[in-house]
Amino acid sequence: MLVGYIWIASSDDRELYGQQKQALLKAGVADTQIYEDVGVSRQHPRPELQACLQALQGGNVLVVWQLERFVSSRAQLLEILQDLSQRDIGLKVLAGQGAAIDTATLSLKIVVNVLEALTELENQVVREATLEGLAAARARGQTLGPRRKMTAATVRQAMLEMTDTNTSATQIAEKLGITRATLYNYLNGDGSPKPAALKLLQQEESD
Repeated sequence: MLVGYIWIASSDDRELYGQQKQALLKAGVADTQIYEDVGVSRQHPRPELQACLQALQGGNVLVVWQLERFVSSRAQLLEILQDLSQRDIGLKVLAGQGAAIDTATLSLKIVVNVLEALTELENQVVREATLEGLAAARARGQTLGPRRKMTAATVRQAMLEMTDTNTSATQIAEKLGITRATLYNYLNGDGSPKPAALKLLQQEESD
């Protein structure tokens, strides 16, 4: 069975919704099997996506219009693909850069393996570059001070940075002057805020 998913953020126009809906219907997805998150911003949880993923059963194929209308980050994509692969659920991307993903012709396990390898390589390159940078800084006699604390402004910037699927969490943390662990203490992999981040933002509003 084909199951479809649609997502438009609060900043998107309704025309984008129509494009996704027509593409899914044309691909053979029944209207009653389409889950929709409409008007949900990138920084917030998407309840219909979670409901869709939970409802999928072995042998089903999840159909989405484009990857950017499905996930918010590479980390979220990898997590979902791993889950789908383990549950014997297919994935078909109809358009955009991810259109090559179609489990009718390409094993989802292969896609997962490639994405895992690329993510591992990216993280290793970033780690090595960071270590080399720290060593060079020490050689120049620079004092490497403590990481700065998380602020509401840093939270907002981090949420924005994590919408870029080509930038790793390690790179974002380095750019913001915080640790990767600190970043994930405040934000989920898709950039949505955790309770600690929400508390900072609420405190700022009340000041």
